[in-house]
Amino acid sequence: MATFPQLLIVDDVADNIKIAMNMLKEGGYDLSFALNGEQALSLIAQEPQRFDLILLDIMMPGLSGYDVCKALKANPDYRDIPIIFLTARADIDSIDEGFASGAVDYLTKPFHAEELLARVQTHLQLYQARQLLQQHNLSLRSELRFQKQRLLTELESEQREMICLLTELMESTSDETGKHIRRVAELSRLFARYYSALSEDDAEVLYHASPMHDIGKMTIPQAILHKPGALTEAEMHIMRQHTTNAYHLLRHSQRRLMKAAAIIAHEHHEKFDGSGYPRGLKGNDIHIYGRIVALVDVLDALTHRRCYKKPWPLEDALDLIREQQGKHFDPELVAILFDHLDSFRAILETA
Repeated sequence: MATFPQLLIVDDVADNIKIAMNMLKEGGYDLSFALNGEQALSLIAQEPQRFDLILLDIMMPGLSGYDVCKALKANPDYRDIPIIFLTARADIDSIDEGFASGAVDYLTKPFHAEELLARVQTHLQLYQARQLLQQHNLSLRSELRFQKQRLLTELESEQREMICLLTELMESTSDETGKHIRRVAELSRLFARYYSALSEDDAEVLYHASPMHDIGKMTIPQAILHKPGALTEAEMHIMRQHTTNAYHLLRHSQRRLMKAAAIIAHEHHEKFDGSGYPRGLKGNDIHIYGRIVALVDVLDALTHRRCYKKPWPLEDALDLIREQQGKHFDPELVAILFDHLDSFRAILETA
């Protein structure tokens, strides 16, 4: 707003404009005038957001005061500018139509200087107060958005820290190594970036949540986890419970990383043809996070040493994955693997 409030007086009678301007000079206002509605709208269009209040006659040739008022209220730059009608028409219908068109006040001619000054000052103060309130609300909303984002960032940092602690604990109690867990995270993020339906946000969620895929193994007896030979049917039944155990551990969290970790832990042993466990999910009924980690986990496990096996050559592992597309693995993910094999190979070869 300018140093002096900007007022526009619109009346088709020049003498009426002079009278109003003489009365308003005492208020220290910067005054402009127009002799008809068309001239007023033209003046306003040339300098948007210039005026702080408009004094408007109703009965004018061409556009009436009602027409001008409605046009201004349809203009986003002038929607909130106070408009006071100055008119000789004092019947109830005219007054009702004036307020209906968007005016904030109504003065009938002839009016007194004290009354005009008081009405103008009151509505300018109300207008300024609304502007300050809007600015305050915008500032408050901006601050709330900032604080919310800061809180979410802190919460996600805490989730990541918790995941790191849990995965370190998992390393010490299972056959999972820190290198395997880091490769799973990197490979999962890479798959997400190549998978068109996923966003960069999904890729980061997978990177941080995928290390939790086997967190349920902490609930499995050490003798079964570290058995060098094949598991018996009973031992395999116990081993498979690590998926549901992890899900029950994580599923109550409402935090997105933990929710993603619960999905991955629960579904990364499901198979695309429905022959996996624990629920025998099939195809796209398996969450894409689960489908990605299913492929990543097998690929990395095959190509690296475990207590019960030697590492496979990469080409042999790729032959098995190619043979298992549509059976164990999502064919679309297998295609992504072979289309970008060099990128995945670089991660797999990380010591």
